[in-house]
This record gives sequence, structure tokens and C-alpha cells, in this order.
Amino acid sequence: MWSGPRNISTALMRSFGSRADTLVCDEPLYAHYLAQTGLPHPVAQAIQEQHETDWRRVVAWLTGPLPAGKRVFYQKHMAHHLLEEIERDWLDALTHVFLIRDPRRMLPSLDTVVPNPRLVDTGLPQQVELFEHVADTSGSPPPVVDSAELLQDPEGVLRALCPRIGLAFEPAMLAWAPGPRDTDGCWGEHWYANTWASTGFAPWKPDTRPLPEHLSTLLDECTPLYERLHAHRITS
Repeated sequence: MWSGPRNISTALMRSFGSRADTLVCDEPLYAHYLAQTGLPHPVAQAIQEQHETDWRRVVAWLTGPLPAGKRVFYQKHMAHHLLEEIERDWLDALTHVFLIRDPRRMLPSLDTVVPNPRLVDTGLPQQVELFEHVADTSGSPPPVVDSAELLQDPEGVLRALCPRIGLAFEPAMLAWAPGPRDTDGCWGEHWYANTWASTGFAPWKPDTRPLPEHLSTLLDECTPLYERLHAHRITS
């Protein structure tokens, strides 16, 4: 599941983690990303100490055997963590889905934690790159989930998504126990307060706040990338 930041990616990880047949992992390339970029993210040093920083070892795990009793490996990825030096051949062994959010709503939220974000920080260029790669190699566009539509109709969107990726929908995907998980990254205490308090997908609420002026150029860059993916979104 390739997402950008300030989406509902952790809630969707909870949804799939509620399946008895599924193992989940949380942003497995994050430590490598921080080690290479040196960005001052919260608990950056702890992330690099507690999580694997060698992308090759991460990939070996992501494409390796599953534990007994599990047949699905749900990998929550931030698309911007897929840096240029990371080879791409391993991706062809996986099934890919793309989680998107309207940049007019995403950018103000991102700006609160990454002031004056760049296009590369949104994950949209990387999502489009991967989407095109998967579409070219598979012969058909991969599934895209729009977060607003997922929140408006979680069951409908998940029922439509699951058959596209070879799974049966399970009602357990609509609810989960609150609190942290062992599979959460160590950054969860800084980012996951809402998810830790949740027991299901939050109701969708329209956001009519005006876009800050300093984000208008970035919005113009993001919009065609978002629209390229949005055209292939799953509808319930």
C-alpha cells in the first residue's frame, strides 16, 4: 500500500491488521530514508537504532516467507521513502495498491509537520512513477483508493478493493481495538494519537478551510499527479 503523508494510512493498516490471515508492517523503509536524507524528523535517531537502515535487508524481509498461519503481508509504505538508489526489481513480486488524498486537503496538514514542503515530500511523484510501472508491467492499472471516499463508505470501498487483490472482504476490517500495536513503528507516539484512540474509520468531514497562499504553487504541481491517480480510484 503506497501512500503519501497525512493520509489515513495507519487506519488502513489497522483495518488489514484485523484480518486473521494478515501480517502488517509499518513504513519499513523509513529508517533507510532518514539515514540517507538526514532529515530532522521526530525521534530520527531512535528510528535508525531500532529499525533496519539497509534497504537490501528490508527488501529481503519484505519478499521473504511469511510466518505460519499468515498468507497476506500488508506493507504500509510512504512512497517518498522509495529513494532513487533503491532498486526496483523486487517490486514486481508484490501486489500494489495506491492510497491518495486530495492535495488541497493534504498540503495544509503536511505543512504543519513539514514546514514549506516540497513536491518530493508529498509522495505523489513516486506514487505516479510506481503506478505507471505497475500498469506497464501488468498490462492494467493497479487499484487506487481515495481516502475521502474510503471514509465516506469504508465497507463499500473495501468490498470493492479486496477482490481486486485476491482477497475476500472480512467484516473484521471495519473495526479494531484501540491502542498501540507491536507492529507500529517507534514513531507512533508522535504521529498515531488519533489512530491509537480509534476503534474504526473516523467519519468523513468536509474541510472548507482556504489553502494558505504559500502552498498555491505546490498545489499546482501536485494536482495533475493526483488527478492521474484519481482517475483510477475504486468506487463503492
